[in-house]
Amino acid sequence: MSSEPSTAPPALATILREWGRIGCIGFGGPPTHIALLRELCVTRRHWLAEQDFEDAIAACNLLPGPASTQLAIYCAWRLRGRIGALVGGAAFIVPGLVLIIALAAVFLASAPPRWVLGAGAGAGAAVAAVAVHAGLSLVPASWTRAASRSRARWLVYLGAGGAAAATIGPWLVLVLLACGAVELFLQRAPRLSSAGVLAPLLAAGTGTGGLLALCWVAFKVGALSYGGGFVIVPLMQADAVDRYHWMTGGQFLNAVALGQITPGPVVQTVAVVGYAAAGVGGALLAALVAFSPSFAFVLVGGARFDLVRRDDRARSFLDGAGPAAIGAILGSAIPLARALEVSWQYGVLAGVAVVLLLLRRGVVLTLLLAALVGTIVALAGGPLPG
Repeated sequence: MSSEPSTAPPALATILREWGRIGCIGFGGPPTHIALLRELCVTRRHWLAEQDFEDAIAACNLLPGPASTQLAIYCAWRLRGRIGALVGGAAFIVPGLVLIIALAAVFLASAPPRWVLGAGAGAGAAVAAVAVHAGLSLVPASWTRAASRSRARWLVYLGAGGAAAATIGPWLVLVLLACGAVELFLQRAPRLSSAGVLAPLLAAGTGTGGLLALCWVAFKVGALSYGGGFVIVPLMQADAVDRYHWMTGGQFLNAVALGQITPGPVVQTVAVVGYAAAGVGGALLAALVAFSPSFAFVLVGGARFDLVRRDDRARSFLDGAGPAAIGAILGSAIPLARALEVSWQYGVLAGVAVVLLLLRRGVVLTLLLAALVGTIVALAGGPLPG
């Protein structure tokens, strides 16, 4: 990452405007964000060389937390240093955050209009299929990376993450860390048996909510999540619904759907959980805690991103934590589906599965169509989740 930008660094006002624009139009999650950042920084403005940009993507994918957010912060850091990182990162995050908090206020109101409840129930019914779609999209690249490793271990990590997400949600983060640690250890001591090491570590992972609890949930989302953005769902669901009772299962489905249909990083879904726990202040606190690690990684370690990309230990850890995270995304579909309450929602779920997995349509459009179905059902007097 040593090449210099081919043009003069932009003004902070330019970074604010351009990163804010991406934050406003960045529907579709990390693939969209990466494409928009590449078009801006490499193709149109020539601020970064193509190889520098690709190296930054690789380094961000090795770090925990939201990779596309870290990439946006890093690109701004490369152009204008720490102040640029703060301005660019905030501009990228804030538009979607403001929108999702406003929508949370509507969907989590004590007595929202019936059509709002229907839209939420329709979009929420689709979330389990979206989780499967998100998990399956990550499998090919991860499986290919495992070609030179033990694919049997890859399957074990995938299964461990899926089982943990489906059963012991609050402790999922320990399973992700354990899988990464086991693979790191085994690649340094390949003659040892994986089963003998994995069992006790996974056993250790099975061992009153206030602001500290909310901070811990947000910290797990921002600093201890590996894999795609959707891995935050199993990290939050058990805590938000079952452990601390900040929201019902249906409301959590709404939160996940809102995170998918709003622009900007998917991690801002945590703001809806924060809103349910403690209002607007809780939403802002949760977002601050969840996004702070991404800023810290860049501000403290941005100059060493090239070392992270080449570090065998980081890659080894991700060889274990990555498949476990994919398994967690897939496994999260089980509790998400169990949260459905009325029969027509299962029909929406089945239809969305066909649209996403067989017809391969986009997630945002599919969720909006599911919300429209729910709205029609509500206006027609159909049953809604309690």
